[in-house]
Amino acid sequence: MKSVQAVIRNGRILNTAFRKAGDGSAPVVAFSNSLGTDFRIWDEVVARLPADWGVLRYDTAGHGLSPSGGAMSIDDHADDLAALLDACDIDRAVVVGLSVGGLIAQALALSRPDRVAGLVLSNTGMKIGTAEIWNARADAIRAGGMEAICDATMERWFSRGFREARPADLMRWRTMLAHTPADSYIALGSAIRDADYSARVGGIGLPTLCIAGSEDSATPPATLQALAGTIPGARYEEITGIGHLPCVEVPDRTAELIVGFIREHAA
Repeated sequence: MKSVQAVIRNGRILNTAFRKAGDGSAPVVAFSNSLGTDFRIWDEVVARLPADWGVLRYDTAGHGLSPSGGAMSIDDHADDLAALLDACDIDRAVVVGLSVGGLIAQALALSRPDRVAGLVLSNTGMKIGTAEIWNARADAIRAGGMEAICDATMERWFSRGFREARPADLMRWRTMLAHTPADSYIALGSAIRDADYSARVGGIGLPTLCIAGSEDSATPPATLQALAGTIPGARYEEITGIGHLPCVEVPDRTAELIVGFIREHAA
């Protein structure tokens, strides 16, 4: 994986990893992460993609090694992704977005459909959560730091089976969340709170796959079904026994769905 070290937007360096496609006919896949994670959540999925496909991963502003951009809307985050496509000379990419990454993918598809070859929207929605949920979570973090939300978040992120069978892996992802800067988490959570694409996604005219986890309490299957039912021609897939991060719990199945979708619709 080639690292692009100096992708600068509005004075910020966005931490990025980029692998060029093998030739002009191979697809490029761009991944956008969930809240409280960095681009390592895609490691096991990327390892299962065809070796000649292009891959772009990056840390969302305020996460991983990308510094905070302060108060940013989801549309602002989509502009970050568009700037990365430009910096890497990617004309069009299949955008795979997880949770808030799915909101970012929708925003990019609406603002720059010419840059998007297709969408894989994993464990996301047209709107995620309520203002009351996001405000209460922000208040909890202000009062008790990131530790105040870590245990409850692990229950949303992962199925009971994962939490019980893979305690070392669970601790790894819990540590990633705990080390997320509190102000960055709150800023991105506020952007999620204020984003609602339900009146607009019906205008997306791109091949789309929506992936749900049957045990995901953050974005339940009904939320993904509603999203798939609103985007014309979108396909819905539900993975049984999985929580909010199928890319971590079942990377084989996640990669299989992504590869099959791209080969059928968006290559």
